[in-house]
Amino acid sequence: MAGKTGKRSSRAAEPTTLSLFPDEPALDPAAALAAAPPGVPDSWARALGSEFIAPYFADLQKFVAGERQEYDIYPPEEDVYNAFRYTPLDDVRVVILGQDPYPNPGQGHGLCFSVKPGVVLPGSLRNIYRELQSDLSIPPAKHGYLVSWAKQGVLLLNTVLTVRAGKPASHANKGWETFTHAALRAVDMLPRKVVFVLWGSHAQKKTAIIDTSRHTIITSAHPSPLSASNGFFGSKPFSKVNAALEGAGEPTIDWKLPEKVVEE
Repeated sequence: MAGKTGKRSSRAAEPTTLSLFPDEPALDPAAALAAAPPGVPDSWARALGSEFIAPYFADLQKFVAGERQEYDIYPPEEDVYNAFRYTPLDDVRVVILGQDPYPNPGQGHGLCFSVKPGVVLPGSLRNIYRELQSDLSIPPAKHGYLVSWAKQGVLLLNTVLTVRAGKPASHANKGWETFTHAALRAVDMLPRKVVFVLWGSHAQKKTAIIDTSRHTIITSAHPSPLSASNGFFGSKPFSKVNAALEGAGEPTIDWKLPEKVVEE
């Protein structure tokens, strides 16, 4: 689990490589943890430390800060890294990949497809619930707060983590894609099977960086009202995820959301 430290050894400590990727340099552990945004678990900080100190990331943060001075930006600053906060790298068993946050007030809170308690369900999420009921006979929740999935190891990650109010894709191609690409590479490097759920062509572009000899990929059309009828409905992603996990000897996901939730 994130933050755990092994027992001391009488032998001299070996150098620690915080990048999981052999083509990237090692990073001092303290520097990586210090560079990570507040609340990001140590497991993610160790894996992504080189990203947090990279020039592109500094430029990205400067861009987002400037945007917040002029416009309403979603999600709120404290929620931007919630996908990592709720699902430490050590716990990731499933990835559901989105594109960018909902651009309307009060909706996005850092988990793809999820909305805060009390917020009207967006069309994509209504369709996700419809397919969940068809697949596993789980009635639609009255809320759209998917934190219970995240806490079970479902990484609900958008490829772009911020957006200007009312302007979908307004923060695309500013650096977030590089950062989340590195996060997906870190998941791909995990020593156990992970199930990647890639809805729509945007998410399916990430197939190229996933080792399909070790991991499972589940694809279909996107659940958006514009495309759900083109292959999302009837695709049974939730039972397929659990079948893949069970086949790998991993606990399955309880997709039934709690009836009552309080924002965390």
